[in-house]
Amino acid sequence: MQAKKNIRRSSIRKRIRKTISGSSSRPRLSVFRSNKAIYVQLIDDVNGHTMAAASSQSISEKMTKIEKSIRVGQLIAEKAKAVGVEEVVFDRGGYLYHGRVKSLAEGARSAGLKF
Repeated sequence: MQAKKNIRRSSIRKRIRKTISGSSSRPRLSVFRSNKAIYVQLIDDVNGHTMAAASSQSISEKMTKIEKSIRVGQLIAEKAKAVGVEEVVFDRGGYLYHGRVKSLAEGARSAGLKF
């Protein structure tokens, strides 16, 4: 079962990455979700450079995974503004747009990031 799920996600991810690409003015907001944590990066695909990153492992407060995802979205929006980025391209990484991925996106939008 686990192998099928990973193969399915990787094929969806490849399909998404065919059309999505980030630049220095509008980087790609890439999401990776594990069972325990959620990670997000701002990636400039033209130069092959990670501009900023945030994860739920940096949050030491006791909260649910959804709440941590919202906080990570707010953290990456703050870091993006510090780098000078206001607009991004959202890359959900092959995950369905619900739950933790959706809450991360909503947290980033609420902090002022546009996508």
